[in-house]
Amino acid sequence: MNPAYSVIFLTTLSGAGQGLFLALFTAQCLTLLGLFAPQTNDFYWHGSLLAVALLIGGLIASFFHLGHPERAWRSAARWRTSWLSREVIVLPAMITGVLIYGFIWHMDWDLSLLGVSTGIPNDLALLIGFGTMLIAFLLFVCTGMIYACIKFLQEWASPLTVINYTVLGMASGFTLATAYSAYQAPALREFYAIWAIVLTMIGLITRGLSLLRNARIKYKSTLQTAIGVRHAKIVQKAQGQMGGSFNTREFFHGVRAGLFRSIKWSFLILTFALPLALLTAGLIHKQPSLFAAAFVVQYLGLLAERWFFFAQANHSQNLYYQTIS
Repeated sequence: MNPAYSVIFLTTLSGAGQGLFLALFTAQCLTLLGLFAPQTNDFYWHGSLLAVALLIGGLIASFFHLGHPERAWRSAARWRTSWLSREVIVLPAMITGVLIYGFIWHMDWDLSLLGVSTGIPNDLALLIGFGTMLIAFLLFVCTGMIYACIKFLQEWASPLTVINYTVLGMASGFTLATAYSAYQAPALREFYAIWAIVLTMIGLITRGLSLLRNARIKYKSTLQTAIGVRHAKIVQKAQGQMGGSFNTREFFHGVRAGLFRSIKWSFLILTFALPLALLTAGLIHKQPSLFAAAFVVQYLGLLAERWFFFAQANHSQNLYYQTIS
């Protein structure tokens, strides 16, 4: 497939925003259990604003993928059957939930505003945060299922697609939370760094499994079935037309095989190997700049990973247009 850069930025930015919110809410829950000292309200407020900025950035990027942005509202009309429509509904709900969560911390509100006394610190933020956490995971599922439900693109049609979207989004979010806490809440720095390492390693395993699976795919379609000729040996000599077409523009990434392989190894290094090294070095040397570098490097790697994810999908029509003149 020909990767759309707008969708690449949508999925990576929103994934980091979702992961960052989940990191903030996890800290609140563990603080409630007495595992950490309470953090300032500004820690949650500013962190929520950062998560909202990432989510809005992803939403803005998605508009560049539309032929008619003025009709964007129609994309939610098929929510009963379309995962894309569900994502269109859930993403603004996620932005709203995170913004309300942060604003509650900023205003220092609790359920006493509603005449309810629970005795639980920051109970209103806890309630809104729990609902937003569910929305965050639902958004991961919606985004992943947009691709996993397309059965004829066999590289995508796997539960690993949803798992990777979730794990990689959480990994980037927790890596960002590590860098953020290094400057705003040092007491949480080691906790976030350890979980960023764990999630990155899980992401390496699940993404590696998807690469191995895709390398062993036995395609249901063949060149013979694509053109209706049953001869054992068929070779395309030319495209059959002088210029390109919609099919060759939309379903071919246009990158040479050597560069395509180098992008795969690049994203494996940038998304997993280097961030793991930087996070570990940051834990040892307690340098906030190393955590910040880990997030930047990992995000660049995720851009390459997402490009490779889209480009690797082999549309069945590519069996017919094997050679582009």
